[in-house]
Amino acid sequence: MMRGLGARGVLLTLVGPILLSGAVAGPSIAANLEAPAWAIAPEDAACHMEFELTGRSGAIAPVALVSDGYRVALRFAKAGLPAEAFLPIRVDGKPFANLVQRAGEEGVAVMSLSDETLGAMRHGKTLQIAWLSEEAVSGSLAGAGQGINDLKTCGAQVAADHRAREAELEASRARQAAEARAKAVSDEQLRAARAQTAAADAERQRVAALAQRATAEAEELAAQAEQQRAYAEAERQRAADEQRQRAIAQQYYYQDRAPPPPAYSYYRPYYSPR
Repeated sequence: MMRGLGARGVLLTLVGPILLSGAVAGPSIAANLEAPAWAIAPEDAACHMEFELTGRSGAIAPVALVSDGYRVALRFAKAGLPAEAFLPIRVDGKPFANLVQRAGEEGVAVMSLSDETLGAMRHGKTLQIAWLSEEAVSGSLAGAGQGINDLKTCGAQVAADHRAREAELEASRARQAAEARAKAVSDEQLRAARAQTAAADAERQRVAALAQRATAEAEELAAQAEQQRAYAEAERQRAADEQRQRAIAQQYYYQDRAPPPPAYSYYRPYYSPR
C-alpha cells in the first residue's frame, strides 16, 4: 500500500518554525506558531508527508512519512538495500532500530516505525539517519506530535475510501464475471439446442429421404408389376386370339373340303363245288 517517492500527490515540505519579532507579535501569537502544521497529502491508499533531511555538506535526502491508518512508515530511496534489513534511526541522538523492506518500485524501501519510535518522534526535535547517504543526514521534527496523529487520521480515511472502492470494483468484477459465466452457459445451452435441432432436422430429412426413396421404389416395383401383368394379359390375349383364329381357320378348312365318301366292299360268297 506504500508508494515510492515521486508518487501522486503534491510535494510538500515540513514547514520550519516561523519566528516573529517580539515587537511585532505578542507572546500568545508566538506560542501558537511554535509547532508548525504538517503538510499532508493523500495518495492511492494512504497519506504521506514529505520532507528533506540534509547533511553537513548541504546534500539533501528526501524522505516521506506514510500512513494507512494502521501503521506509519518512513519511505525513502536507496540503491543496494537487501530485501529486508534491521536498521537504526536516531531521534535526538537515541537509536531506534526498525525493520526495512524493499517496496515494489526500484530502489525504494520502507521502514515500519514501531510505537516506541513514533512516541520518540512525537516528542523529539531532530531525526537523524546515518546510513541513508554517504554522510549522516538530519531534519527537524517540529510539529511531529500533532502531525503524526493527523497523518494517521488522513491515512485511515484514505485507506477506508480505497477499500470501499476496491470492494465496489471487486463486486463489479464479480458481477461481470457472473454475468459472463451466465452468458457463457446460456450461449453453450443455445449452441447445444441449436445442434440438437440441427441433428433432429437432419434426422427428419434423412428419414423423409428414406421414405421418399422407399415410396419411389415401391411405385417403381408396382409399375413393373403392372407392366408385367399387362404384358402377361396381352400374351394371354394374343395366345387366345391365335387359338381362336386357328380354330376358325380349321373350321373353315373342313367346311370347304367335304370328306371323301366311305369305300364300299362287295362280298361274294364262296360256294364250294361239289
